[in-house]
Amino acid sequence: MTERTTVRLPDDLIRRAKRKAAVEGRSLTALIEEGLRRVLNERAPGKSDRILPPVSTATGGLMPGIDLNDTAALQEMEDLDNARRLK
Repeated sequence: MTERTTVRLPDDLIRRAKRKAAVEGRSLTALIEEGLRRVLNERAPGKSDRILPPVSTATGGLMPGIDLNDTAALQEMEDLDNARRLK
């Protein structure tokens, strides 16, 4: 089902959007719909599937005591970090 709605946009933005839609041979509605879908499908900033160990800004390498081969220790560090944030 399609719903009609009214949105208020700045004049310059709507002019640019109409021009882009015309150049691409599609409707303004299609352009707005694509933009909304892109925004709604984006991941939230800062969200990632992987959590990487802390990196030292002084040397650019791993912080002292970090062993990338010890996944249990990395998981424990992550759990401790999460517990600290919850407090």
